[in-house]
Amino acid sequence: MSLPPGDLSITFVRAAGPGGQNVNKVATAAQLRFDLGATAALNEAAKARLRVLAGRRLTDEDVILIIARNHRTQEGNRREALARLEELVAAARIEPRKRKATRPTRASQERRLQGKARARSVKRLRGAVRGDD
Repeated sequence: MSLPPGDLSITFVRAAGPGGQNVNKVATAAQLRFDLGATAALNEAAKARLRVLAGRRLTDEDVILIIARNHRTQEGNRREALARLEELVAAARIEPRKRKATRPTRASQERRLQGKARARSVKRLRGAVRGDD
């Protein structure tokens, strides 16, 4: 995938969670920012799909923010953040297929009506029986 490097920026921050003293000293969590509004790598339709796919990762400035902190190294978190962004962009580039309107076949309509008639007769037979008074 070819995303322009100018549209990406990666910063490293301290990660929360277990890790001993390493957590307090080393900034290993990666924050990847992708400027969706300014990128020329995607057309407007793909950008719209990506905005929907990004969900709450999309900021008010039209920037996608991905935070990766699963690995203990900056390089591991950087690779994970880039992979997650590439996955999102690849999904957004796929255009949804247009739905073709179809009609039910005559046989399927008849089966449906026969099923309804069968259910109607079963319910009618469940009713109270007269003449047992």
